[in-house]
Amino acid sequence: MPTTNATSNGPWDAKLQQFHGGQDWHMDNFIEDFSVTTNAFGMPESAKTAAVHAISQGHHYPPADQEPARSSLASFLWPADFEAEQGRLILGNGASELIDLIIRMAPAGTWKPGPFRTQYKEYERSARNNGFEMLAADSSDKANVCCLVNPCNPTGDYLELSELKSWISNNVLPGGYVLIDESMQPWHSPEFRQHSLLSQHKYIRSLYREQGISVFIMHSWTKLWCCTGLRLGSVVCPTADHMRAIKKSQVPWSVNIVALAFLNAVVADEKYLQKTWQMTPLWRQQSIDQLSARFPTWEFFGRSFLSWIWVDTKSEDVAERAIELARAAGVPVRSGRPGYNLPTFVRVAVRDPAKFSVLLGAWKLL
Repeated sequence: MPTTNATSNGPWDAKLQQFHGGQDWHMDNFIEDFSVTTNAFGMPESAKTAAVHAISQGHHYPPADQEPARSSLASFLWPADFEAEQGRLILGNGASELIDLIIRMAPAGTWKPGPFRTQYKEYERSARNNGFEMLAADSSDKANVCCLVNPCNPTGDYLELSELKSWISNNVLPGGYVLIDESMQPWHSPEFRQHSLLSQHKYIRSLYREQGISVFIMHSWTKLWCCTGLRLGSVVCPTADHMRAIKKSQVPWSVNIVALAFLNAVVADEKYLQKTWQMTPLWRQQSIDQLSARFPTWEFFGRSFLSWIWVDTKSEDVAERAIELARAAGVPVRSGRPGYNLPTFVRVAVRDPAKFSVLLGAWKLL
């Protein structure tokens, strides 16, 4: 069992590490994890089968070129022209590995987050560790490095492509880096690519050619395909040269053979994505309706397609009590206090209605 002390948030060392959800699944009474933004349908069976089979190959090194998984992911991202674009793509041991590698090679100077109230904190953590000067989200100054999470975890905010391009123009210095995290973008719809920077080849190339601004499109694939324990991420770089610069610094075999097998299989599972797009908005709205009926003062944030609900309970005491009751019932939620410094908020994952009913029942005591 994890131990706690004055410098910890559960298993996290509060002085050295960034707090994340997803650490309570070891509980004896565990039912479902509402603290993480993973897919409600769990790990796809087809990919799980491939991953289990890959264990029998565990006595071999993973392919140093990440193939065929890398090409398979490229064909998922760009079905029509993946062969022309895949030279800009590299896989990592979760997005977190790639975030740190890119920020380490970024131009020194100032760092700035996206325009939202808060966002996923690993970008800021890496920037601080690498000596960047922090600018506030509402600063009028442009920065050498900007990092925007879109859709934004946890707030649920979302910029359309025109808004995103405008934000880049207004916030990134010439010669700068901008990391756009689109990990939750594939939940958008079957047309998610059209709403993503993945479709903006000409824009990204012209921005680099004319202003020297490097756009990196980040993905953590552990949420969409519910495989957080496998650690799978990728980045689409502005050029193949940027990709090679990352590869030069990346430790060999950072993505293990099980994760590569999982990825190679999962991108072909169209039925899994179809039910994700169909049911996630429905279950999300049903959850909001039930919570709103019971707690009419609570406020709910986020686009309808997202895999979580960002909830303002309007009270620190109520939020803390909600967190305690959820954990005691085996259905932990994510507190808005650690990392985000928003103690009246909780983040609730979208889950099957039967499992959500357990959480709702636990909150009868609020």
